[in-house]
Amino acid sequence: MRRSRYSGRSAASPAAPAPAARTASPLSLALLGAGVFLLVLAALLAWYVTPRAAVTPVDVDVTTVFTGTGSYFDAGALTTRDGQRITVTRHVLGDVAASGRSGRAVWDVSTTVDTPRTLPLADPRRSFQWTTGRWVTDRRSNAPVHCCGEYPTRFDGDAYLKFPFALEKRTYRWWDDTLGAAVPLRFAGTVRLPGITGYRFTGTVPATRTGTRQVPGRLVGRPGQGQIQAEEWYANTGISLVVEERTGRIVDASIAPVKTLRAPGARRDAVVLLRARRLAFTPATRRAQTALARADRDKLTLVGRTLPVAAATAGALLAVAAGVLVARGRRSGGRFSAA
Repeated sequence: MRRSRYSGRSAASPAAPAPAARTASPLSLALLGAGVFLLVLAALLAWYVTPRAAVTPVDVDVTTVFTGTGSYFDAGALTTRDGQRITVTRHVLGDVAASGRSGRAVWDVSTTVDTPRTLPLADPRRSFQWTTGRWVTDRRSNAPVHCCGEYPTRFDGDAYLKFPFALEKRTYRWWDDTLGAAVPLRFAGTVRLPGITGYRFTGTVPATRTGTRQVPGRLVGRPGQGQIQAEEWYANTGISLVVEERTGRIVDASIAPVKTLRAPGARRDAVVLLRARRLAFTPATRRAQTALARADRDKLTLVGRTLPVAAATAGALLAVAAGVLVARGRRSGGRFSAA
């Protein structure tokens, strides 16, 4: 009998099975897709949506009131009355149609200064002083935009009715409408208010000639002259603004304006038109401004921080979970299957 040579395996032994590929279940693919979507959403919220959410509103309708004690010139009696209550009311109304989609904010501003005699009249034309303006700014940078019939046309600076978004601890140029120029306001510390953090900015305006006014000569110490062009002078001995750090909204403010008349070329004041030791936001105005700042800040925080962090965290967890499921996928069919 012939012996057969050793063939390395028995003729009856079965063939070794081919290695099966790991499969990805529908659940793992769904988790992976959802995770990638949330990660992309987080990036979009942080780098695309947030910068576009930090814009000056155009549909504003806000009234702020300052009150305090001071002196004013009673034109009827030709005398300065001291120890009087002074009220400054500012109404800001956004012009939505003029603002459009141009990236600018157009605000119409009416400011009245009232004494105890004029305040009950409720007519700006009969107030002690009434001024109007049309302010146009870039909605993102808060920089002046010269268009749309803005007034005053020389308006410049970093801030007036509001400050830029994302405040820094530095000096800003605040537009003083009475002076007709920007005033440097320096960072003066952090202020804690109910539910928000504010930055305080302070400054002063030295006595500055701002124009002329025709008055009887005797009013400014020139009795021998008839009507003369007296010099109008203005100063502000104490500007203090508290601004919410993220939104740039002014939540508290006080000013100390002084307006006087001088004879032409004189070095001393002859008549006090208006002098206030301190005009400050009323408690109601302070509460209202704080509530608006808190609401604006919460919106920015939601879009710029809360939602991106939540989306990124959830997206990362879903992606990891999907990876774990794929790594433990079922073996089937000898090839990769998405079933």
